[in-house]
Amino acid sequence: MSLRINDVVPNFTAETDQGTYQFHDWIEDSWVILFSHPKDFTPVCTTEFGAVAQLADEWAARNTKVMGVSVDGVAEHKKWKVDIEKVSGAEAGFPIIADEGLEVSKAFDMLPAEAYMPDGRTPADSATVRSVFIIAPDKQLKLSMTYPMTVGRNFAEILRALDALQTSAKHGVATGANWTSGEDVIIPPMVSNDDATAKFGEFETILPYLRKTSLPSEGSKI
Repeated sequence: MSLRINDVVPNFTAETDQGTYQFHDWIEDSWVILFSHPKDFTPVCTTEFGAVAQLADEWAARNTKVMGVSVDGVAEHKKWKVDIEKVSGAEAGFPIIADEGLEVSKAFDMLPAEAYMPDGRTPADSATVRSVFIIAPDKQLKLSMTYPMTVGRNFAEILRALDALQTSAKHGVATGANWTSGEDVIIPPMVSNDDATAKFGEFETILPYLRKTSLPSEGSKI
């Protein structure tokens, strides 16, 4: 069965190009982005992993670790990182899982439909689709996205979604369409006007169920 939002994600032990990790232990108290790619040494994947490498400071500023995964082996991952760094001009300092047995790919439902057909398929002829999982420090899945093999992901959008998730978790608010960090947030409908005033101060009522406010200052009680 596919993972659902707020499910605790599977724990696993995996070989990566940086050593062996037990996933839940590796998470520690961080947010995590786990993302799969179809194949090392392929054009779209190289641009994607380069984009992730270029965002290293952004991930760190958000207490977020990133980990890649594909069915390629450790040796391939290490060699491929040379190309990633050449294309992006940034160090690919994050680990990449060598999921040669498909355990992680199947646990997170990262394989296309044909990979589950009972025809004796192996990692040699199975490739993961472009999946993204954002996982909170409590090990719960907070967001997932899946792209086909031909469409590269927009990691600026993934970063925006991470900001929205962290803002919601910290302040107990929601974020509207196209929201970016620093913009007004939405007060959840279950919060009364009196409670909203006590928590946020002033707010704008656009509709009875749509109220917006600026985020509390760092010194505010939330």
